[in-house]
Amino acid sequence: MRTPTPRKKNRALAPAELEAFGNELDALRARTVASLGARDARYIRNVVKAVRYTEVAGRGLLFLGAFVHGVLVPAWIAGVLLLALSKILENMELGHNVIHGQYDWMGDPQLNGRTYEWDIAGTAEAWRKTHNFRHHTYTNVRGLDDDIGYGLLRIFPEQKWSPFFLLQPIIAPIFALLFEWGVAIQDLKLGRWLQGKVSAKQMYRKFRPVGRKMGRQVLKDYVLFPLLAGPFFLPVLLGNVVANLLRNVWTYVIIFCGHFTTDVETFPRDVIKNESRGHWYLRQLRGSSNISGGFLIDVMSGNLSHQIEHHFYPDIPANRYSEMAVEVREICARYGQHYNTGSLPRQFGQVTWRILRHAFPSRPRRAKPLVRSEAGA
Repeated sequence: MRTPTPRKKNRALAPAELEAFGNELDALRARTVASLGARDARYIRNVVKAVRYTEVAGRGLLFLGAFVHGVLVPAWIAGVLLLALSKILENMELGHNVIHGQYDWMGDPQLNGRTYEWDIAGTAEAWRKTHNFRHHTYTNVRGLDDDIGYGLLRIFPEQKWSPFFLLQPIIAPIFALLFEWGVAIQDLKLGRWLQGKVSAKQMYRKFRPVGRKMGRQVLKDYVLFPLLAGPFFLPVLLGNVVANLLRNVWTYVIIFCGHFTTDVETFPRDVIKNESRGHWYLRQLRGSSNISGGFLIDVMSGNLSHQIEHHFYPDIPANRYSEMAVEVREICARYGQHYNTGSLPRQFGQVTWRILRHAFPSRPRRAKPLVRSEAGA
């Protein structure tokens, strides 16, 4: 049996080092913001075109596969893959990044982070709350970051164990297939309602905008477009279902690889007390992991292959992360900080092991200090 990869050690930083660490990363941000311009606008507009063209081509091939005898299977498969590609690009490289406000500086109302609505069951408004605010502010802080296990999975030994987690090797793949629906209901906090802490009336009010968005998505993908195929309703319906499932699984894999690999750490609530900018950067670094693979994996992941850089700079256009990563990695090395990266199979293998291992009781690891006193320098 292959032995687990040893955990990389991070050096605790003295307060003066921590301040300098934060200043260097802030300076990189400032230089990047000052250089934003035409090439960034051109890039995101090309992404918009790619989303549109692949959707039209995908839906067209689905219809072709349904109507034309003899080419059904290859055309249907190609249509599913192109439609899934369109949905992945829209969710990852377009929707996620636009909703972060990465392109607000362009002044384009179609790319405004406060008004953009994406092609997914959950509302952009709920995502701004659960992701843009809670997750990015309290990354991996236990009890504050709801993305730690999404209320379903025990991925870190610091999470309290219960017999329910024995089911997570089964729950995890189901969650992957239904990921957009899990994201859609995340902010509802259904557990509080089931425990009687929230009334049915309060839950109904919270659910109404989510329910409307879910209804629109179901109507579009599972009623309207299949009906346009007439007697070939079922093949087109099935194509839409499979495209959405592929998008959901891919999104799940990318997000989990960015947050739950072996070297990722979680933190107690008191870590954010009087947290400085440098301290915040250090927490983001130790709560993130990257995926290596080049341009294709960058685009297909919405550049969340650079999760470290995204956690550092969530409102910087994501197409800049690959060039920023060169300097970020060099800064981390000079301050003795592990830059967590690896191939997609390697990172997802670590995630899978975590899900399997922590389904069973496990002891919390010894907490590693982020900061040391000047006297210990």
